[in-house]
Amino acid sequence: MGMAEPAAIDDTERTSIYEYVEAHGAVSRERVRRELFPDDPPGDPQHSRAFRHDVAILKRDGYLEEDDDGTLRIAIDVEDERSEITADDIEVTIRSARQEDLSGIIGAMRQVVEEMTYIEAETVADELDHEDVLLRRNEYESRMFFVATVDDEVVGWAHLHLPNLEKLGHTAELTLGVLEEYRGMGIGSELLDRALEWVRSRGHEKVYQSVPSTNEAAIEFFEDRGWTIEAVREDHYKLGDEYIDEVMMAIEL
Repeated sequence: MGMAEPAAIDDTERTSIYEYVEAHGAVSRERVRRELFPDDPPGDPQHSRAFRHDVAILKRDGYLEEDDDGTLRIAIDVEDERSEITADDIEVTIRSARQEDLSGIIGAMRQVVEEMTYIEAETVADELDHEDVLLRRNEYESRMFFVATVDDEVVGWAHLHLPNLEKLGHTAELTLGVLEEYRGMGIGSELLDRALEWVRSRGHEKVYQSVPSTNEAAIEFFEDRGWTIEAVREDHYKLGDEYIDEVMMAIEL
């Protein structure tokens, strides 16, 4: 099933339910009912039936999904496939991310940013920290993550930002990183392959990313995998008293 846009929900109350869940990442069914319809008596069977029906239709139409414990989430069109990498007796799992991975992803991003200049990843981390929501899917944008985990702890990520604008709908933007201790194991390549496979399956034609010119290892990593340098913006970043060029890279899918 493709990802229909939230604006297509043809019901005011269902739209409110979807937007509340989208804004919170993962939230209990009861909290949604209590927060959105506080004036309705909790024991009112008519309201209970109406709310259950709205949730059921949102789930049926692919807007929401629900865990066994009653937690509601936005439904992202992604196969729940996991791949495993074993190197140096370490087992790494590559999978799609969930709201519960938020703090681990932010931590991994912050660690990578400390080790090297990666302005785009720092910007994404700040945004996640502010919003406290991992995945997005609304009329303006979609945001998807894949993660690499060791013992359920995030050690790497691939982030995709997809603008829901007609003139940019064929494109996506990427950030990707792996903790220093886990580099050289093929994790970055697996994350990249999984991310590109997902955007390709959704009909996107081109993926972009930007890295500072000082991050030579990242530039080489992506060039080795078919990415090309499309432009260089001179002195785009200023870190302290130092000006650094921005290297804009892309790949055709």
